Formats: sequence, structure tokens, C-alpha cells
Amino acid sequence: MTSILVTATAESTGKTAIALGLAAIARDRGLSVGYMKPKGTRLESVVGKTLDTDPMLAREILDLEAGVADLEPIVYSPTFVEGAMRGREDPDRLAETVRDRFDELSADRDLMVIEGGGRLSTGGVIDLTDPEVADLLDARLLLVSDHDRPGDVDDVLAAANTIGDRLAGVLFNRIDEGTHDDVESDVAPFLEGRGIPVPGVLPRVTELAGTTVGDFAEELGAEVLTDAPTDAYLERLLVGAMGAEASLRYFRRTRNAVVITGGDRSDVHTTALEASGVRCLCLTGGTRPSEAVIGLAEDRGVPILLVDGDTRSTIERADDVIRSGRTRDERTVERMRELLETHADVDALLDDADDPPE
Repeated sequence: MTSILVTATAESTGKTAIALGLAAIARDRGLSVGYMKPKGTRLESVVGKTLDTDPMLAREILDLEAGVADLEPIVYSPTFVEGAMRGREDPDRLAETVRDRFDELSADRDLMVIEGGGRLSTGGVIDLTDPEVADLLDARLLLVSDHDRPGDVDDVLAAANTIGDRLAGVLFNRIDEGTHDDVESDVAPFLEGRGIPVPGVLPRVTELAGTTVGDFAEELGAEVLTDAPTDAYLERLLVGAMGAEASLRYFRRTRNAVVITGGDRSDVHTTALEASGVRCLCLTGGTRPSEAVIGLAEDRGVPILLVDGDTRSTIERADDVIRSGRTRDERTVERMRELLETHADVDALLDDADDPPE
């Protein structure tokens, strides 16, 4: 049996879609595929319980019978971390639990896809970082990374050094068109020259990198004040906290952005609506804008959302929603599968599992 643990240099790099896309490819090749996420980090309250939504999606896509508690033995919540630091958790017992669940889930499987925590180092307080989990479960690690600037290579090198011999390769994800050629022609050869395989460079795809205005509004529990379409994608968050003239220069330098500002900042509202890259206004404090602003937004086809929370808490929540990308569902995984098959050496990643025992 082959085990691959999908980890990342940072949070919200597309691990879930990549892990499940890879699992779906293997399944359709005739392999028996299992899934596990030892540390649940993308937590939501579901039917009175705090659970990670990623294992629930894995159950649907891979038609798994195991319960979510088995797929996700550790609910890695802030409360759990605090308790672990105060000595309320036994790392040895937790490791034994993870190993026992893995043994049950991997029985008669050709391939186990293991999804890491938020990032490579998540789990350190219980001695279960992703590299430590890989050692525990005898898995190879596929490292997922963004690349926005040259210095990002330092993070990849540091992570590769931490992982060591278990590294299966570095998969670059969500690479902008303007950077893609540089990553393929410079970054990948540099890493491979250091003995670090690069099995693929996946391009940024809007429907995976962002979230629609409609989904964004739903996640924030926002009221939509306009009749403008809500199917545009949001990839960036801007804060409207400065004067109108400075704001306009700020807004004009971006694209596919939501501007978050107070509901009483009509000067910022009208300025944001002049910038072609602004796709949505999100107003805080429960204060409705003037009818003139609403009318201008509708004329320009830009939705206005209204939330009751303050600007600071709204920014934190909005940042999490946008960084996590669009709502995860089967379409997300299918699109990622297409990207993997087109832009990655899937054969190299599945090589050890492609010949299942008879």
C-alpha cells in the first residue's frame, strides 16, 4: 500500500482539492483509495458538533463508509490547543489513536491519501506536525506551495529540509499567468537541482482561487442591498479606511476585490464604485448607505452587502473566506482533477500504487 500525505507551506493553498483530486484519479484507475485527515482544522459547527468539513466532502466524493470521527480523530480547535499546552492531552495516546484509525481505514486499500493540517507545522503542541504524522504512518509527503515572489523559494527550501527523505515533491498551485513561466523555467529547475522534485505547476483558476459574491455573502450572513448580479468572483480584500483620493489610487491597483468599510463612509463607497477592479462593497456596523449610493451601485452592477459586525471582525472573517477559496464541493474537486491531469506528473505521484496486489 502507498500512503501520500498532502501538506503545505501555508494555510489555504488548495490542499483539500488537490488531495481529493489525486484520490479521484487513483480511484478511476481502478485503485482502492482511502482518505484520512488526522487533525481537523477547517472547523464548523454541524448538528451540535464541531467538525472539519473536509472529511465530510471526502466521504461524498470517494463514497467512504467510515464515520467523520474516524476520518478525523483529532479536532484541532483553539480550545484543544489550549488544553494541550496545559497538559490535558497525552501526545503518545493521540499518536496511538491516529495510528489505530489509520490501520482501520487503510485495510485492503491500494492508496491512502492523508490530508495535512493547516500547514506543515500544525500539530506541534502534540508532537504531530505533518512530518511527524508521515513518520508515524510511513507516508510520503507532497508539499503544496504558492509562489508570488522570488523569496517564497526560501519557505519551500525550509519545508523540504524539515521533511527530509519523505518528500515526494513540491506541487506549485494557483500560479498567476505572469509568474507561471518563471516558476517553470527558473524555480522548478533550481529546486530539482537541489534534489527536490517538482511534479507540477498548476495555474491560477479564478473559480478555484476565489469565491463568488453570493457565496461570500452567505458565509458572512450578509444582507444583499442591491439587485446587481452576485456571480462575480472575489480574490482580494481591500479596506476602505483612508480618504477618497488615496482610496481611489489604492482601489485602482487591484482586481476582483471586495472593499470593506463602514456603512457611513459614503465618500469611500462612491470612490470604490469608480474602480473597475472592485466587484463588491461590504459595509459594516449595520448602517445602510444612502439611496444614491445604492442606485449608483446598481447602475454599475456592483453588489452592496451589509453586515452587523464591526469592521475589524468582518475583515478577519472575510479574509478567512477568501483565502479558503470558493465553497468546496464536487465541482471544485473535478476542476482540480483536470488541472492535475494536465499540469502535473500524476504517474510519478501514484507510481507505487499503480500496480495493486491481486
